[in-house]
Amino acid sequence: MKIKILLALIVVNLIQAQKFYFPRNAVTDSAVLEKQLPLLASKLMTQPPLMKLKNTNRLAYLDNLFRLQIVARDYKKSIATLSDYRSEFAAHNMAGNKFIAYEFYSGAKIMETKEKLNFHDALQKAFNKKYESLPDQLITKVGIAVDGDVNASRKLLKETLDKQKDKDSIDYGSALALCKNYLSYKTFSGIKPQIIELVALKDKEKFITETKDLKTRNGNTLTITVIRKKENTAPLPVILTNNIYAGPIDAVFGKRAAVYNYVGAVVNTRGKRNSNDENNPFEHESQDIYEVIDWVSKQPWSNGKVGMIGGSYLGFSQWAAVKKLHPALKTIVPQVAVGIGIDYPAQNNIFMSYMLQWINYVTNNKLTDEADFNNFKKWDSINTAWYKSGKSFRALDTISGKPSKIFQRWLDHPGYDAYWQKMVPYKEDFANINIPILTTTGYYDDDQIGALSYFKAHHQYNKNANHYLVIGPYDHGGAQSFGYTYINGTPIDPVARISIDDLAFSWFDYILKDGKKPALLKDRINFQVMNTNTWKHVPTLEKMHTSTLTFYLQDRKNTPSVFTQPAQKSFVNQTVDFKNRDQKDTYHSVSKTDSIKTTNSVYFESEVLDKDLIISGNLAGFFKVSINKKDFDTDTYLYQVNPGGKTFLLSTHIVRASYAKDNEKRQLLKPGKEEQIPIKNSIFISKKIEKGSKLVLLVGVNKNPSWQINYGTGKDVSNETIKDSGEPLEIQWYNDSYVEIPIYQE
Repeated sequence: MKIKILLALIVVNLIQAQKFYFPRNAVTDSAVLEKQLPLLASKLMTQPPLMKLKNTNRLAYLDNLFRLQIVARDYKKSIATLSDYRSEFAAHNMAGNKFIAYEFYSGAKIMETKEKLNFHDALQKAFNKKYESLPDQLITKVGIAVDGDVNASRKLLKETLDKQKDKDSIDYGSALALCKNYLSYKTFSGIKPQIIELVALKDKEKFITETKDLKTRNGNTLTITVIRKKENTAPLPVILTNNIYAGPIDAVFGKRAAVYNYVGAVVNTRGKRNSNDENNPFEHESQDIYEVIDWVSKQPWSNGKVGMIGGSYLGFSQWAAVKKLHPALKTIVPQVAVGIGIDYPAQNNIFMSYMLQWINYVTNNKLTDEADFNNFKKWDSINTAWYKSGKSFRALDTISGKPSKIFQRWLDHPGYDAYWQKMVPYKEDFANINIPILTTTGYYDDDQIGALSYFKAHHQYNKNANHYLVIGPYDHGGAQSFGYTYINGTPIDPVARISIDDLAFSWFDYILKDGKKPALLKDRINFQVMNTNTWKHVPTLEKMHTSTLTFYLQDRKNTPSVFTQPAQKSFVNQTVDFKNRDQKDTYHSVSKTDSIKTTNSVYFESEVLDKDLIISGNLAGFFKVSINKKDFDTDTYLYQVNPGGKTFLLSTHIVRASYAKDNEKRQLLKPGKEEQIPIKNSIFISKKIEKGSKLVLLVGVNKNPSWQINYGTGKDVSNETIKDSGEPLEIQWYNDSYVEIPIYQE
């Protein structure tokens, strides 16, 4: 066995060390580069690393293959590979626009040779041919699909070439990166201006587009874009989207509603596009949207009925809109809605570093600052610099080089106080929301906690709430567009691969046009059970599970089962040194092929399960702890280790201990005293766990550059610095602490 492992390592090292001829003058001579890259791409297509992907990760294989085929100038094969990629990527045709820019480019290259045309004319023919084959739902997204960042791709190509200076060879990884970066720049610089122009001409043929500025009673300016199909001459219901991400996406949202035979109206928030007002995200939506609805409902192209749709911030906007409900607003479809003050900018009262990146994204200019937002290297370095410095979380914006009033204002409200409460319905406000609502979210949605917080509050305060939920194996993007074939590299069940757009507009047809109720909505809660290829339908969130499995924090060396209450009370000690900023990550090997990161966590593993289980719902329970400080932030992960030894993350939970009982009121812990920390607002999931699997539970302390660091003094955490860390945090995790895992049985 040792010899086999050694041989395998030698093979891997040989592959990584393999070099390909690539003349040094290709870096400075574009003619040489154009000649050498097709030869290089052809070689890469036959190399073992790519061939291995063919069997281990087909999606990645096809992704690499079509790019190399284009660089190698095998355009016909690239189009065939792209077709295979789309079929693999998503069963529904809503995925058809992914990589359509490369299809335009390859199609133009084929026509350029076949019909002896110049590239400009060949591209126009290729565009027309492809455009005519697209369904209406896809033509709305063509413009944004080809809107690649040419400057960014040019810069990336230059950086890749610069690494080859004074070299006559290139290794496999660098060669693949070079081919990809070259293709990105070549494609978008070659087709973007012309395709954008062609799309605009097509839009003029099909749609009526009007953009105007609305003045509110307070004198603020809001820019609104209204899009209608030319063939629809009678008044129609209006589908409104409130959008802080001003830019090309406005037209996409407007056209999306129009092709489903509605009037699409997209309004930008204060300070965006033509508005010179101050941009304070989240703060004015309720007031402004009421006036926008009032205006659109009275226009000649409106029949007086308004619905709303949108995801993330746009989902939040709909909840802001119903805080003061306009009579013309008949339904909302909030998708992956931000739970302001609940899951963003703080999740369970712990502020996240990402908030500053997002603030700059939407406030740097009148549109969105895509280049800054997508400069992940920059933001990682800023967050790391803050983490290494030991400065207060309040210093993050100063460290970034751009102080932010918004960032500082948000930090002034660590509890769910009146500042957040006034932005959306709060408690009894939900009792007055009597319009039908459809919420969509996903098991991998970053705003799942927020989306579900509205759903739960609505049903809690309004017993007659006409509010449906669809939740499945979707991430933040998927739950507001369509179900991809893969999520985090894992294929999802075929029944989950639905078009969220089709679902949403079927709902609008049902509510606004007296159509049929969408077939998926068989009950209030509609959830997809992963690994079973089925949807389930229940009346309440609590009915997503029929029992619970209690996982106690105990070492199996002392007990045959972690699912049995311990006979004697004991505890596990954990020490976390907040002064240590050079801590090495630790891992626990769960099998010969996989491991779990355990940094700042305590590891608990169950026995092998002797039967299949369906975990469905979210984690609950209590942590019973004693610490030597006044506060800390818990971090919890539940994994499945399948019979083959592969890990699968099922659920997570993070919370500030002092806010765990009440997110509005801080209740500090007493050092040395046993305390109970309730587990609430963890991540929902529904998945069949196969017999022969094990469950792994990690409990620990949040300490990383992505979040605030709670030093435990009891002061405002945003003001604490490494000087407040004092002695290391000592935690006693008592073995009668437990996590309740929800189980569903027929």
